[in-house]
Amino acid sequence: MRRVVITGIGALTPIGNNLSDYWNGLKEGKSGAAPITKFDTSKFKTSFACELKDFDPKAHFDVKELRKYDPFSQYALVAVAEAVKHGDIDFDVLNKDRIGVIWGSGNGGIQTFQDQMKEYCEGDGTPRFTPFFIPRILVDIASGIISIKYGLRGVNFCPVSACATSNTAIIEAFNYIKWDKADMVITGGSEAAINESAIGGFSSAKALSTRNDSPETASRPFDISRDGFVMGEGAGAMILEEYEHAIARGAKIYGEVVGAGMAADAYHLTGTHPEGDGAVLGMKEALREAGISADEIDYVNMHATSTPQGDNSELIAAKRVFGDRNELAISATKSMTGHLLGAAGAIEAIACVMALQEDLVPPTINTKEIEPDFAGVYTFPLNKPLPKKLSYAMSNTFGFGGHIASVIFKKFEK
Repeated sequence: MRRVVITGIGALTPIGNNLSDYWNGLKEGKSGAAPITKFDTSKFKTSFACELKDFDPKAHFDVKELRKYDPFSQYALVAVAEAVKHGDIDFDVLNKDRIGVIWGSGNGGIQTFQDQMKEYCEGDGTPRFTPFFIPRILVDIASGIISIKYGLRGVNFCPVSACATSNTAIIEAFNYIKWDKADMVITGGSEAAINESAIGGFSSAKALSTRNDSPETASRPFDISRDGFVMGEGAGAMILEEYEHAIARGAKIYGEVVGAGMAADAYHLTGTHPEGDGAVLGMKEALREAGISADEIDYVNMHATSTPQGDNSELIAAKRVFGDRNELAISATKSMTGHLLGAAGAIEAIACVMALQEDLVPPTINTKEIEPDFAGVYTFPLNKPLPKKLSYAMSNTFGFGGHIASVIFKKFEK
């Protein structure tokens, strides 16, 4: 089977606007949560989120581009540009017919849709939509824009599986290279959903934390007092590449993708299966494809959004797959970044790869009292990173509709 390696990484997150700052933020246990600045929250039950900090789109795009791109596409282009730079990639000397883009987003141009509809409804009823309205809102448009920017003519599409989206994108990129349908794929996800529509909608679904008096401690995965997730925004990008292709161009290799599993809970519109049935199937399939046993996984970056039902069902699923393994390290980096929805898997995959590189497990912050049935079952690094020899890391993501996507990364060895 063709080996698939990671040769470029880019990150734009609430705790760091590039890979280095993001990873340092995770190691420092930095919270990205703060009062929302994007709109008036006085009538909302939740008034905080994990917004990007000091991000100026004008530093990256000219006026014409800003008219054409919704923020989720802007975030995608910024993260991809960093990944391409880190990958030292000159596309002009490569076969662009064999290089693709598989990029995900759960909500696409929700900001554009909201803004244009408000203008229409608050106006005199005359349609004055921008000619870029439709392309700005399309969920697949970031994938198209990336391919246009770099002239990449290979596979190009956008999978959508709610909060499992960018893990699904990574899996699809892995598959296309493995199947010899591409030599390199830019993959990942982006989300820009901190606005009235998304905050209001998730709040009505009782999914968001309401700890308005202490935003920075609101996301507390696995803790008995958790009360919901904290919205985040940003993007994560990875360059996946066939091993021999990467070696031939002298690429730096960050890690390797070795297994992936997708499944469905087939249970509820928004809730996870209480016994974690879909999660168990996804994790087992990833292990099967990787050709390793559950005992060989050293670290799991859990989906763990800090919702009462979701965290518990994932821990139950983990116990069904891994059994009682005190040496297995588990953490939830959403405690720092918030939940980036369709982009969550991308930045959490990056956290797994960096953890493998440095033999360092990023912590879960804010959590004080782990669910009692699991407190002694696994190692939960709290508030500070855990030095640990790592060979394999797993990243889990779950989405509304019962979508499950698990990916296994391996420390790179020639």
